[in-house]
Amino acid sequence: MSQSALPVRVAAIVVNFNDGGLLASCVASLRREGVGEVIVVDNGSSDLSLVGLRAADPAATIVETGENLGYGGAVNRGAARTDAPFLLVLNADIDLRPGALAPLVATFDADPEVGLVGPRLLNTDGSLYPTGRRFPSRVDAAGHALLSLVAPQNRFTARYKLLDWDRTGKQRVDWISGACFLVRREAWEDLHGFDEAFFMYMEDLDLCWRAWRAGWAVALEPASEVLHFQGVSTNQHPYRMIVAHHRSVLRFAGKTLRGPKRLGLPIVGAGLTVRAGMACAHHWLEGRRRKPGSTG
Repeated sequence: MSQSALPVRVAAIVVNFNDGGLLASCVASLRREGVGEVIVVDNGSSDLSLVGLRAADPAATIVETGENLGYGGAVNRGAARTDAPFLLVLNADIDLRPGALAPLVATFDADPEVGLVGPRLLNTDGSLYPTGRRFPSRVDAAGHALLSLVAPQNRFTARYKLLDWDRTGKQRVDWISGACFLVRREAWEDLHGFDEAFFMYMEDLDLCWRAWRAGWAVALEPASEVLHFQGVSTNQHPYRMIVAHHRSVLRFAGKTLRGPKRLGLPIVGAGLTVRAGMACAHHWLEGRRRKPGSTG
């Protein structure tokens, strides 16, 4: 597939919140991949990221929300500004590797049932981020919640994140990370975009869950690789993000549990409250351990 065919088909929606110079770098990587329409939705940044982008790429469309709408809300605003048939949704801390976009587009061309496709996500140290996961069972969700902070490789987390899964070939998966993915316009409109009730986290799981229910498949294309500088925005308010994460988990549980299973929601809520406290304590202790001069 020629790169010249991509701009008229793909519009990129980039969400920015104080991502500094990574924003301009992200947009530059999109341009290298032939993306002609780049829409940056800024969630009320107070740094110089937009100043840097305007100097580096005056052609990029910037939508300033004036407030933090959350990830899903920002993407929805950006998607409304274009009628491109394919939308590349990504964080500002993503950098596309050369040739990353064409395999994603080719997935749609080859399989009309696929509504969303995600790339292979690499951490800055070269390790693989486990995008492409299964919808967790209640047992795996509980086991992951209880053990992942102290034993990241536990069997419940391993099953949920498919840690032992071969990610070298294109495959259908239950859900993919919202950090970077390509979605068909038809699927996006069918699903009415992200559910903005999820301020941060779980909006990607929810979108893919609704996609499968609506008859759209979700795929992972490892031939496409992107680099993810994780935590640039979320680390600015870590404890707030931990609370937001657990609230979103509870919201998803409330949205998906049916019948008698809903009677367990108070227990789920209590468990998540305890885990949020554990996660905050874990983050604080890790910060103390990494602090220069710490004896921990």
